[in-house]
Amino acid sequence: MKNLLAYFIKYPIAGWIIVLGFILFGYFGFTNLTSSFFPLSESRVITIKLAYPGASPEEMEEGVVLKIEDNLKGIVGIDRVTSKSYENSAAITVETFKGLDTDVILAEVKNAVDKVPSFPSGMEPPVIAKKEATRQTIAFSVSGEGVPLAVLKQKAQLIEKELLRKDGISQVTISGFPDEEIEIAVTEAGLRAYNLSFQQVANAVAKNSLITTGGSIKTDAEEYLIRASSRAYYANELENIVVKSSENGNVVLLKEVATLRDKFNENPNGIYFNGNTAVNITVQNTNSEDLISTADYVKKYIGEYLNKENDIKKKYKACQILMHSAAKSCEWKDVNSQLKFLKKYRDILQK
Repeated sequence: MKNLLAYFIKYPIAGWIIVLGFILFGYFGFTNLTSSFFPLSESRVITIKLAYPGASPEEMEEGVVLKIEDNLKGIVGIDRVTSKSYENSAAITVETFKGLDTDVILAEVKNAVDKVPSFPSGMEPPVIAKKEATRQTIAFSVSGEGVPLAVLKQKAQLIEKELLRKDGISQVTISGFPDEEIEIAVTEAGLRAYNLSFQQVANAVAKNSLITTGGSIKTDAEEYLIRASSRAYYANELENIVVKSSENGNVVLLKEVATLRDKFNENPNGIYFNGNTAVNITVQNTNSEDLISTADYVKKYIGEYLNKENDIKKKYKACQILMHSAAKSCEWKDVNSQLKFLKKYRDILQK
């Protein structure tokens, strides 16, 4: 110890270099720390999501879930396996023992699912993933007096995309509205007019709303995967489906025998803010993301978004007043007055 002290007394620069090194490493370590309300913990949960359109819960249990559970029995490191079967879908949750590498067990779970000899025809590929450990950072609602729920959802989806562009934000959840669906209301008069049955219409829709693979084509240079994707997500995309065709080239389209519209399902659940319909947006953080910086960014974004929306409302109101005054006074007596109005209207929109 005396020799060590004597060395630093004789060479003080070496001591200052060591102190400076501690300061630099401490500063960089402090700036890279992530904040959270609770201690961080690694996820020990693996989820298997299954989708089989048209299947009952019993069919999902017997034809899909039990086969997968049998293959999972031989994997070392699995603590518990639970499953839930619903209509058209099922979910299997795999919990691992603490202290083991969940990524290694995830790979073994994927291999076990791939070893299932056969799944029912028409079932979608299983989705296997490790459930990320997330924690809520901040939540806010999008609402407006008299604003339809569909418009609120579009606004919320736009906000979600803008938030996800920020580095450090990877988990944004939107809630407060039922699932969307396409309603196809077939009319009896349309069926009689074109000599169709309800089953023919249903088969035409099913054949034109699918995603399937058709194998692959190998060449000397590369391999091409064949995949057919014709699934529609909006009502107007289904209107021109051919329901019936004749030898002379005449066709009957779906819109001629049915009324199509986009709508929310009949789930009564909803969120209200100050008595108005609202959509809730929740921002979550993973273990590698900082809570405080994320919350500060979201608060700043909300302030900027509100200012932007207020400007849009003012412009929209000014345009409404301008349109109303022009319509009321009917000053469009010549081309010059009409061009003058259109120029004023354009200037308001561009500001």
